[in-house]
Amino acid sequence: MRIVRKDLVPDGPGSVKMVPIDSDDLWFAYNLIAPGDSVMAVTLRKVLREMASGGREAERLKLKLEIKVEEVADYDKEGSLLRIRGKNILENEHVKIGAFHTLELELQRPFVLRKDVWDSLALEMLQQASDPGASADLAVVLMQEGLAHILLVGRSMTFTRSRIETSIPRKHGPAIAGYESALNKFFDNVLRAFLKHVDFNVVRCAVIASPGFTKDQFHRHLLLEAERKQLRPIIENKSRIILVHTSSGYKHSLREVLDAPNVMNMIKDTKAALEVRILKDFYNMLSNDPSRACYGLKHVEVAIERLAVQTLLITDELFRNSDITRRQKYVNLVNSVKGSGGSVHVFSSMHVSGEQLAQITGIAAILRFPLPDLEDIEM
Repeated sequence: MRIVRKDLVPDGPGSVKMVPIDSDDLWFAYNLIAPGDSVMAVTLRKVLREMASGGREAERLKLKLEIKVEEVADYDKEGSLLRIRGKNILENEHVKIGAFHTLELELQRPFVLRKDVWDSLALEMLQQASDPGASADLAVVLMQEGLAHILLVGRSMTFTRSRIETSIPRKHGPAIAGYESALNKFFDNVLRAFLKHVDFNVVRCAVIASPGFTKDQFHRHLLLEAERKQLRPIIENKSRIILVHTSSGYKHSLREVLDAPNVMNMIKDTKAALEVRILKDFYNMLSNDPSRACYGLKHVEVAIERLAVQTLLITDELFRNSDITRRQKYVNLVNSVKGSGGSVHVFSSMHVSGEQLAQITGIAAILRFPLPDLEDIEM
């Protein structure tokens, strides 16, 4: 996110003019903009003009509108578009004050966000969004015979860039020749998608993952074709291509990739890797010393009151709440943990680790000392 202008008071009012550069930036905006804020941007609006003949014609005009946000309506990660609904508050000859309008925020188009209160969480999110070094930059080819997914893991979300499916006959009897031909055709299709979507100027490493030997076969195919066709991006970066065993070629196996030691070593300082590591620590604590781990709002609140929380895990989804009081409650929990010397990790609901955390209420904690009586408190 490029910050053009910032004029705000911490825990007070202010505005920020920003330009989303990539899809991750629109995800930050989705989490940053809340009901009650106002957003100003240039938009296209259909207006009716009187013609000399007395009739009317519709014309699309570029207008600068500012809306009081009532709903952050829709985030389209594939189309890189964020829609926000609210009432117009900027005097305009074409749009009345108080008229409803949907603003569409897009890449490379500036907008101004005003808040009555820039709380600590909003400021931290703004800092993360504007930090160009915070990108995770991992490409993953998840595959099994006849099926492959090409995924890009960013700072805040995982994108599916391509899904390749090819029907492959059985590998025995008279069909063996057809099997080899179909497998090569499948590998060619995956290679084309790999070249299209994996940019080694951006990604730190590319992972080829599968059950069985499919990953090894495709890796061999990739290197042979790279030499035959002189594909420089692959030849020059073959040391950054890692093989990992997974249980399937479906997207849920991404967590096995992020858990692999050789992958973690390459991306250890990225947000996605940190989330995986912290969640693993929490589950280990829950298994081995359950009185030093808890989840659910009530249990975590009690643990924070007793200054017992060493590490707080919370999903960004909990802050996207139209109930301002409820959002403030979570912000206060975050501030309390930081104030008592604990660490806080806000998980992206668009990463596999965030999805896992959401399944256990979206909030959890690793404790400094045991609290065995938490089990007696109703969640």
